[in-house]
Formats: sequence, C-alpha cells, structure tokens
Amino acid sequence: MRVELLHHTPLDVCAHAIRTCWQSFDKSDAGGERDRALIDRVGNKYRHSSTLEHLVYTFYISGISRALLQELARHRMASLSVKSTRYTLKELKKSELFGERDFQAASKFIVLSGNEDVDEASIAALNRLSSLLKKGIANDMAKYALPESYKTELTWTINARSLQNFLSLRSSKSALWEIRKLSAKIYEALPPEHSYIFENFICIKESS
Repeated sequence: MRVELLHHTPLDVCAHAIRTCWQSFDKSDAGGERDRALIDRVGNKYRHSSTLEHLVYTFYISGISRALLQELARHRMASLSVKSTRYTLKELKKSELFGERDFQAASKFIVLSGNEDVDEASIAALNRLSSLLKKGIANDMAKYALPESYKTELTWTINARSLQNFLSLRSSKSALWEIRKLSAKIYEALPPEHSYIFENFICIKESS
C-alpha cells in the first residue's frame, strides 16, 4: 500500500474563510501561529467544522484491495477516480497461472491478508479469472469473477471536515485491518503543519 499527497490547500485559505465571518483580516499572520490557533479554536474546539471544508487534500492511493475500495465509497463527501478494471485486466491476462501457495508472485495482483487459507482461496479465484480471460471472455463479463482482494488504485480528494470523520472511524480497532493501515498512512502523508487539525481524531497510530 502506498499513499502520496498530491495537493493540499494552504492553511491561510481556511483562516481567511473564518476571518470572513468577522471581517478580522487585519489580525491574520498569513497562515502563521495566530491563524493556526484560529483554525483549531473555531474548527475543532467551537465545532464550527464547516469552516474546515475550505481545506482540501488530494491523495494518490495504490496497492489496496477492492474490499477496501468499497469501504472508501461509504465516505460520501469525497471524490474518487479509480483505476478501471475494464481496461486493465489485460495485465492479468498476460500473466501465467499461480501456484496455490505462490503468495509472493500473486501479490502483484492481490492484497494478501496474512491468513494462508484466505490467501490460497484468493489465488484460486485469481487463477479462475485469468483462465476466463485467456478463453477470450470480455473484460466486462470476466470482471464479475474478481476476488475482493484484487488490487486497485485511485486518486482521492477529501476536505478536512470529512477527513476528520474518516480518521476517527477508520483508525478504530473495530475497523477493517486494511483501512486502519490506510488511515495511518494518510495521517502520515499530511503536511506537518496540518497534522494538528487531525491528531485528536486518530484512535490507533499503527506502524506502516
């Protein structure tokens, strides 16, 4: 799994939005300590969290399973542009079939769970899908046989208010192990000067 921050809104934009309400622009320090404290006070402590929607982050996320992609889709206040299965199954079609315990080779296409029984089942499903493609069955039909562990990637854009919600839910020990790992990587990818906005929303900080 890889997470790369592609773009983010500067803090002074959020501070400017907050200061618009009181016309206190003269008190700004261009995203410095005064503006940072304002964002924390208004957005977090006073819970006027709609002001945090002016902060937007775009990440490139790769090496996650389609099972995790389904979890991401539940967070509606975000935009997802996902690698097309329809156009990229040719990668699998060109590969050889995998041995039932050939975890290293199969990991090019599937996320391994660490449970050998589950991972063997994923490899079997991967081989069945590959066989369908080699028979000439169209991608649009063959993709119905995709295992949930099949790898995908996406560009993901989310605002700070929604990201706080995401991190609070998905870093919890009750969340899917793979999305806990993702939430930790997303937090780590944030600009250092932005992390204070989210630090109280991380339940478990896992090592990557």
